[in-house]
Amino acid sequence: MMSIPTPPELSPLYYLDNFRVALAWVRERYSDLLEADELAFIRQFDGLDTPAQALLVRLVMRKGVHFRASKLNYSEIGPTAQAAAPLCALGWLRTDGEIDMGELFSLLRKDELVAQLPAAATLRTSTKGAIFEALSGSCTEGFNTEPRPFAQWCAGSEETIYSLTINDLCDRLRLMFFGNLNQTWAEFVLADLGIFRYEAVDIPPQSRGFRCRRDIDDFLHLHACREAFEAGRPVQQVEQQVGDFSSPNPYLQERHGKLLYRMARQLEREGALVSALALYSRCHYAGARQRRVRILEKLAHHEEAHALATLAMANPESESELQLVERALGRLSRKLGQPRQRAAAVKDHKRMDLLLLRPEHGSVERAVSEQLATPQAPVYYVENALISSLFGLLCWEAIFAPLPGAFFHPFHSAPVDLHSTDFYRRREDLFRGCLAHLQAGTYPQVIRNNYMAKQGIQSPFVYWGLSPEVLDQALLCLPPAHLQQWFERMLRDIRANRTGMPDLIQFWPQEKRYRMIEVKGPGDRLQDNQRRWIAFCEQHGMPVDVCHVQWAEA
Repeated sequence: MMSIPTPPELSPLYYLDNFRVALAWVRERYSDLLEADELAFIRQFDGLDTPAQALLVRLVMRKGVHFRASKLNYSEIGPTAQAAAPLCALGWLRTDGEIDMGELFSLLRKDELVAQLPAAATLRTSTKGAIFEALSGSCTEGFNTEPRPFAQWCAGSEETIYSLTINDLCDRLRLMFFGNLNQTWAEFVLADLGIFRYEAVDIPPQSRGFRCRRDIDDFLHLHACREAFEAGRPVQQVEQQVGDFSSPNPYLQERHGKLLYRMARQLEREGALVSALALYSRCHYAGARQRRVRILEKLAHHEEAHALATLAMANPESESELQLVERALGRLSRKLGQPRQRAAAVKDHKRMDLLLLRPEHGSVERAVSEQLATPQAPVYYVENALISSLFGLLCWEAIFAPLPGAFFHPFHSAPVDLHSTDFYRRREDLFRGCLAHLQAGTYPQVIRNNYMAKQGIQSPFVYWGLSPEVLDQALLCLPPAHLQQWFERMLRDIRANRTGMPDLIQFWPQEKRYRMIEVKGPGDRLQDNQRRWIAFCEQHGMPVDVCHVQWAEA
């Protein structure tokens, strides 16, 4: 029986130690880009005593900016008021910060609101949400809903509210450390506890996510625009907020293009096709050209749509675009009365049909797996995990190569440029070296060694739930020539080709052969990425069946 490892015991001030590490990292790598207030913060923070530092970090890592003093009880810090005093002197904390009504209701319990707000006393039998709605509505006369300090909201309360004023500054420092705002300071703790483990990559001091101050400002600008869009602000307003954005940084170009693409898709859903078309035309994000073809077709601009689709057909950006513009050209040629370009013959996939009792528990894939499996030919539900994991284990060295700009902090689960168009080109020699093990016959040992040595380390490809049994049978039954084809296809378009693999795989270990099985339940049909994978496998002689399931009535 496998024993569960005991989590390591953390220092009482683990969070402060981690924050100090992050500040030192940022200061070492970004000293030339830091602005005066950021440099002053780091210098003044270093000069504080430990309790004040610890309290500040505790608050920075918590949600929100307003905190009740009575709820701040940290044994390793000591008296809160004493620790907060130097922070208030620096202006990093305030006791007179303005609080809006929503924030007030988040800070206080219902009974406290009823006791402190005379206007709420008559609503004591209502829910807290109903009280908020009543007081914020026009029906409550004489009740001031404007933001103001807590002491003006609740004049009879002895509670002190500390308001954090440096969240934006700390977010900028966090951005410089991580290169994004998705990761939080909790990454340190999860790594300390062994919950997440990361590959140890050599990261020199000159390796950093942003090359100039403009990169940082541009990132924050796009982040604010994206937040406005996700909050539901009209697309036209967000477009004005984005403005005439441009950046020489490929990472920021990608973020800008993705935002414009999402905004254009929203306009398309709203039926504003002309506006969506204009936005797609400004966008170089993957898929935008195909959406332009589709809108032009909807607007009955058939000649323009045909010309754009023909251009895409001649130089497709991906297999997905090729698949979609082929269909569009067929429709457009008919509408324009032009001879239809002969498409490549599509071979019918090998099909099997099963009539099964609907399982009380589990998925249709599990039901098919149980139906087809035999002691001599086990079936496993692997979907995209198996081939991706084999690729990740064989090519670990290339994926985690310490190339300039690929990694710039210790918590990367993947290279920053994983989905860039030159990801493979920058590592071509390394990948060739890894794939050469397939021809040399040494790939099983490389994969097994990495499976053992890298167990549990975060990877964009490896699924650590893959059992040794499945790994061994895969290495026995999957021909290296097939692995080579799959891996090279993934490298051509990692974003698109990591998905779409068949659901099940069946091994015949005694015969060293296999087949893959895509399962489709009643009414389900193949998705485009699945069709592409199946066509690829059939083209290269890889056995694939599509299993169509119908439920038998009891």
